[in-house]
Amino acid sequence: MSRVCVFCGSSEGRRPGYADAARRLGAELVARRMGLVYGGCAVGLMGVLADAVLARGGEVIGIIPESLVARELAHRGLSELRIVGSMHERKATMAALATGSSPCRAVWAPSRKRSRS
Repeated sequence: MSRVCVFCGSSEGRRPGYADAARRLGAELVARRMGLVYGGCAVGLMGVLADAVLARGGEVIGIIPESLVARELAHRGLSELRIVGSMHERKATMAALATGSSPCRAVWAPSRKRSRS
């Protein structure tokens, strides 16, 4: 199975459209039979995206540093949760498990039409 590593926030952002886009991304990953590798949190856009993939029966692997587990931010309902020692190890592990990556901002940044004078 191909896996995509998605970098997104532990906040849902100021616009409801961000969470909606995360849900759509999750649905699209499952429709394309792709797994998700992400930061392992249950909160914010990370949690929204993971829940969207899980709700459709997809695979979700979370990578989270011990310090965030201690703050009770880890998503406990994932296909797999890997606890690592540092943020550096988190990013390296995420990259190693995925066949591709995407920052969420690039996935759903609104396009702006430019007017020509």
